[in-house]
Amino acid sequence: MAELGLADWLARLERLHPAEIDMGLERVAEVAARLQVLDPAPLVFTVTGTNGKGSTCAALDSLLRHSGRRSGCYSSPHLVTYNERVSIDGQPVSDADLCAAFAAIDQARGDISLTYFEFGTLAALWLFKRARLDAVVLEVGLGGRLDAVNVIDADVAVVTSIGLDHSDYLGDSRDSVGYEKAGILRAGRPLVCSETDLPPRFSQQVQLLDVPMLQRSRDYGWTSVADGQWHLFGVDASAARREIVVAPVRLPRDNLSSAVQAFWAAGLDMADDQIAAALVATFVPGRLDGRTLQWRGQARELLLDVGHNPQAASFLAAHLVQTPARHHAVFGLLADKDLMGILQPLQGQFGSWAVATLPTPRSRDAQSLASQLDMAGERARVFATIGEAIAWQLDHTAEDEKIVVFGSFFCVAEAILWLNQQSGGDR
Repeated sequence: MAELGLADWLARLERLHPAEIDMGLERVAEVAARLQVLDPAPLVFTVTGTNGKGSTCAALDSLLRHSGRRSGCYSSPHLVTYNERVSIDGQPVSDADLCAAFAAIDQARGDISLTYFEFGTLAALWLFKRARLDAVVLEVGLGGRLDAVNVIDADVAVVTSIGLDHSDYLGDSRDSVGYEKAGILRAGRPLVCSETDLPPRFSQQVQLLDVPMLQRSRDYGWTSVADGQWHLFGVDASAARREIVVAPVRLPRDNLSSAVQAFWAAGLDMADDQIAAALVATFVPGRLDGRTLQWRGQARELLLDVGHNPQAASFLAAHLVQTPARHHAVFGLLADKDLMGILQPLQGQFGSWAVATLPTPRSRDAQSLASQLDMAGERARVFATIGEAIAWQLDHTAEDEKIVVFGSFFCVAEAILWLNQQSGGDR
């Protein structure tokens, strides 16, 4: 086969397997064994949850790097470039490295068919193993039990939240979702669990596997203090209770405190001020992501957030209530998401809505979206693209008002691409 560039590889991977999602571990485990990547690093964290996986993984990766360890982080999906999914020492891997990984996997798999996500997971593991890292952080793509990431035995499992999403694959109850997410647990190995309302089947798996669980609000968590600073508390590697004061952060504190507790649960530690610095430095593009744009001679503020289910919408709503600016929405949603569940906590939060169909066959049609918003009492206008929707909102809102772009990774990705195009000059 002629040498392929990254774009060529990704296009090929999309065509190789008959189904986009094909849950199960047998095929990917066999190829992982052939590649000898089932032990990608001496220490492995696996993170699952309905919401909060990305920020938890980013915080863990930051903690590891601030402690002087070489780390790798695998997450999905990406916003703009595929390379975002695999980082080593805090930097996305190169096109050349990804192409080398895909070629190695293609050769090792023989006649075994792999999905796009399975190829990507194996590529991350191959690159991590080759880099001889101290630790890796792996984000589950879907569920847990049958996700490709689960071929790796985690030293520490992290569950951020348990809510309804991807019901076609995970079931239509929190109990079934909890069972799937409990699939990343390993007998006798620690679990850090941010979910406080545990479904019965999840709790049963914890007991069956004799998993030592550290649960938010019981064993660790956070409390607010003055001037935006907050207290983080938990149990460190010596089983001693710790409390740390942290400066204001942009990401959910539940997720950041879970990352610190997972760091401690792995037997790791560093000075309090280093832990605080690692959390303050943690940033995830597209998650409560504030951007400033020069628009027609004015500095305008936008907030990008990839929240796309009711739980994420509730968190976004709580954040908006705490900010004094008047807000206007730019919104796009996939067809399989719970529109009414997302809308409920956000009703009355926006002066206007601008909606667009997203650039994917999975998108909900913008006209249908606007009709349902209108019936719910929200004013909505339809636009051909997310970029056009942002531009209209900027032209029809005041300088001190903020535009909030949310509803999907596709929505935020389109916004980032549009913002990058505008950066060439003042509009």
